[in-house]
Amino acid sequence: MIDLYYWPTPNGHKVTMFLEEAGLPYRIKPVNIGSGDQFEPDFLAIAPNNRMPAIVDHAPAGGGAPVSLFESGAILLYLAEKIGRFLPADLRGRAETLQWLFWQMGGLGPMLGQNHHFSQYAPETIPYAINRYVNETNRLYGVLDRRLADRDFVAGADYSIADMAAYPWIVPWEKQGQNLDEHPNLKRWFGAIAERPATRAAYARAPEVNPDFGKTMSEDAKKVMFGQTAANTKR
Repeated sequence: MIDLYYWPTPNGHKVTMFLEEAGLPYRIKPVNIGSGDQFEPDFLAIAPNNRMPAIVDHAPAGGGAPVSLFESGAILLYLAEKIGRFLPADLRGRAETLQWLFWQMGGLGPMLGQNHHFSQYAPETIPYAINRYVNETNRLYGVLDRRLADRDFVAGADYSIADMAAYPWIVPWEKQGQNLDEHPNLKRWFGAIAERPATRAAYARAPEVNPDFGKTMSEDAKKVMFGQTAANTKR
């Protein structure tokens, strides 16, 4: 059994997508990031960066004590290695997949996250910041579109953790100021993943965990989420 510390965000969806695809038994431990659950000592013992998702694997390969991990990319890599799926075993296939997983972790996620912040949540409109991140989002969409011109999935012919990492960040493409019609290869890939039964099952968990999923973030939640410092995140 795997405990998944989760809230329905793009990074949270990555892990539910994997777990549903793999058919691994898991239970969700909600971490309401709008009310500050991510700063509770019990959670920080697992995820010292006070960010979800995190997991505790109570049946790690080889036995022994439970294994806990934070950071969505590390979780996807760990789970893929645990079950021997969604990550090629050969040297070149593995390298190909990991570079695109890290591309998502280092570029696609952080840049699109800043896009969301300045276009959706910032208390004042800052045109330079909005244009900066909308344009960078468009560039990254272009990178992904070119990558998918001659292959079904990001790392090649097979669905992998690189796809699971990238897909949730493309879901809110309209809020990011993008048009999927401008990126036909990306649009085809996006539609194919959206239709996977495991993707549907993963996204069905979102309103179960957060009944307010999809609604505008409250001002109180924004105060918890934004402007964090070392001092004000202590518990």
